[in-house]
Amino acid sequence: MKSSPLPKEQLEVVRSRYLDYLRERNLRQTQERLSVFEEVYDTSDHFDADELFLKLKQQHVAVSRATVYNTLELLVDCNLVVRHQFGNKQAKYERSYSFWQHDHLICEECHHLFEFCDPRIQSIREMVADIFQFDISRHSLNMYGQCKRENCEHRTQDA
Repeated sequence: MKSSPLPKEQLEVVRSRYLDYLRERNLRQTQERLSVFEEVYDTSDHFDADELFLKLKQQHVAVSRATVYNTLELLVDCNLVVRHQFGNKQAKYERSYSFWQHDHLICEECHHLFEFCDPRIQSIREMVADIFQFDISRHSLNMYGQCKRENCEHRTQDA
């Protein structure tokens, strides 16, 4: 996971939203839940729950795998994290506050994930919403195939 933290002011807004969410549901604000939150918001990459768990363990954070999974579900429920299901692989997550709409290309060979943003997709989304009189809250566009780069750094020897 590569680090790309939010500006301090935005991070405080997100943390406050998360703590309010926990308080409103009478859920405890534990150090473990806060550690998971902080690690999620310290990265801009997609990650799975096990990768997050291992990263926290490497940092000597005392957290269980179940707490990581449960906290990710809380963060999804309060719209601070988005869950993606790319094919048959384990779910991937990414932070969603200060989130720019983007779509994904997934290589079926090397499994690398490419993000892209095309304003024409937003135009199509607005047109479809208008035609069907539908309030679209979010969308997901995932395209699968093979990258054609000869020297793909993500391709394994057996791929």
